[in-house]
Amino acid sequence: MRVPDDLLGLRAQVAALATGAVSSRELVGAALDRIQATQSTLNAFRRLRPEAALAAADDADRLLSAGVRLPLLGVPIAIKDDTDLAGEPTAFGAPGDFPPKPTDSEMVRKLKAAGAVIVGKTNTPEFGQWPFTEGPAFGVTRNPWDLDYTPGGSSGGAAAAVAAGLVAAAVGSDGAGSVRIPAAWTNLVGIKPQRGRISSAPVPEQFNGLTAFGPLALTVADAALLLDVLSGSAPVDRDRPPAPDEPFSVSASRVPRRLRIGLSLKVPYSGMPAHLDPLVRSAVERLANVLAGLGHEVVPADPTYGLLGVIFLPRSLEAIDDWTHRVPDPELLDVRTRANARTGRMLRPLLLAARTAEPVSRWRIGRIFRDVDVVLAPTTAVPPPRVGELNRPTAWETDQAIVAACPFTWPWNVLGWPAINVPAGLTPAGLPMGAQLMGPANSESLLISLAAQLEAVERWHERRPGDRFDEARSTAA
Repeated sequence: MRVPDDLLGLRAQVAALATGAVSSRELVGAALDRIQATQSTLNAFRRLRPEAALAAADDADRLLSAGVRLPLLGVPIAIKDDTDLAGEPTAFGAPGDFPPKPTDSEMVRKLKAAGAVIVGKTNTPEFGQWPFTEGPAFGVTRNPWDLDYTPGGSSGGAAAAVAAGLVAAAVGSDGAGSVRIPAAWTNLVGIKPQRGRISSAPVPEQFNGLTAFGPLALTVADAALLLDVLSGSAPVDRDRPPAPDEPFSVSASRVPRRLRIGLSLKVPYSGMPAHLDPLVRSAVERLANVLAGLGHEVVPADPTYGLLGVIFLPRSLEAIDDWTHRVPDPELLDVRTRANARTGRMLRPLLLAARTAEPVSRWRIGRIFRDVDVVLAPTTAVPPPRVGELNRPTAWETDQAIVAACPFTWPWNVLGWPAINVPAGLTPAGLPMGAQLMGPANSESLLISLAAQLEAVERWHERRPGDRFDEARSTAA
């Protein structure tokens, strides 16, 4: 079947399934067809599971016919290939013959309990290290807005899949901006929630607490719905934030109070040069003016980042070393991965000190919230780069390239606080840019309501990629 444009969103699909306007088998079958039709060009997926997904769709249709209603019953969803799904390998972008996982992660269990149909696992660079999605294990994932450009990373496959209309929403993970960066470069809403908001089970935390799972969707309300489904802690989780006062979906329908918003264009210290592209600066400043027009007070305000990178690197690189021990053949790994792993082993003695320093950083940076309610900042320093532009031969060269392109997102991973990418418009060449709304601990509800208010004016979900994917959507059957 051809899925009409008004059924590309998550909530629209939920509603259509509930009324019987469409069946889960039709939606899932159309999603699988769209994925296969674009796999040779877009290359969003590492694993596709057509038989299992169609069987789950048939089960969902039987439940729908019986009057059962669940938050995502029958809706096709994609997950990133760093997440355990029973019966599928978890390669996390690496090459090799990985065995299938025997059990679901807690996050996948929640998706299935909500009735979602998981159609496949999306591409990610090796161990999620880079803000581009390229690698010898799977090739190149491209941006549906222009195939010559990257969708970003490390949740690049997830972002490309949603932006191209292959699925209505997907789950990514964000350890240094890996949800927000690809959301910015593909015109999506991407939420990095509070650390622990979405369970890391079966492990206590991901990447020494830097990484949080988060939704990618066309609209704030769709992302909030998926976040509602995914939220909740398990006994094994190291961090267990308090439940929100109301569902995030309700927050998405609520107009926020008048806020004081800090506009921050300062590049956090990262040890390497980075400069804000004038196109991105103008896009973020334009959003600041829109927020002011909505009645909010917008003032210049920069967090006091300090030498935050000193406590980021030991946690990040030690986790890379840990992942190298989970692959069938470490010799197949990228030479840059092995170099980062060696550095991670060297920095391991500093890991405890890095964790101990986190509360001090929270206090220092958190002082900004004595003066403002929310910080508005660029998500990336540049518009989407061309495929291969950031993918350099050595770890040092790659690090220089990615810091220059993406210096803004990683501090909030160290702090564990929530942030949301919102689309900020298109370049003259038609490529998406993004801005992030950043808040203190457990401020997802406030950020979601503010993002939704902005969306009502900006209507970014009405901007769509070029005709090649519209054609794929209309011809897939």
